[in-house]
Amino acid sequence: MIRGGIGGGNTQTGIHFEGRVDIITYLNNQVEGYSCSQKPLNRNNQTMGFNIYFNGIFVAESFKKHELYRFLDEQGIDWNSILSKKLLPDDAIYVTINNTIFIIEVKYQEVAGSVDEKLQTCGFKLWQYRRLFSTLNYEVQYIYILNDWFRHQQYRDTLTYVISQGCGYYFEYLPLDRLGLPVPS
Repeated sequence: MIRGGIGGGNTQTGIHFEGRVDIITYLNNQVEGYSCSQKPLNRNNQTMGFNIYFNGIFVAESFKKHELYRFLDEQGIDWNSILSKKLLPDDAIYVTINNTIFIIEVKYQEVAGSVDEKLQTCGFKLWQYRRLFSTLNYEVQYIYILNDWFRHQQYRDTLTYVISQGCGYYFEYLPLDRLGLPVPS
C-alpha cells in the first residue's frame, strides 16, 4: 500500500485499510453490489448505525462506538448490568447469515507507542464482548486490522498471543469472506 494511494487489485474481495478507512464508506464506494444505508435515528435523535445490503438483500448491520450500545438498548439489554465499563469498538458488524458479530479494531502505527500494549488486551475484550452478547445468542469474533508497521519482528510474540486468545488479525485488508459476507464475482 502507498500512503495516500488507492486500494490494490483485490478491491472486490475485501476491505483495504490505509490508516483509518471507514468500512461503510469503502463498501458503498468501492465494492460492486454493496450498498449501505443509515438506520433511522433513535428516539433521542442519535445515530443507530448502518444496514448493509448486497445486490439489494440485507446481509449485515454496522455499529460504531456508542451506536453499539444504542442497538443493545433497543434489544432490551442493559449493558451496565453486564460490563463495568463500555468498550467502544471501531466497528461492530453483525452478519445475519452466520449470527456473528465481528468486533473490528483498526490499529495504525508509524512509531513504537501505546498501541503495542493495546494489542495484548484482545483476550479480555473478547471475553467481555461474549458476555455482552450472550443474551442475544450471538457468536462473537474479535479482529484487528493492522497497518504494515506491525509486520516488524518485534511484534511476532504479540501476534502469536492474539491468535492464542481466539482473536484474529489482518494487515491492511479484511477479506469479506472472513466475515461471511458475499464476495462479488
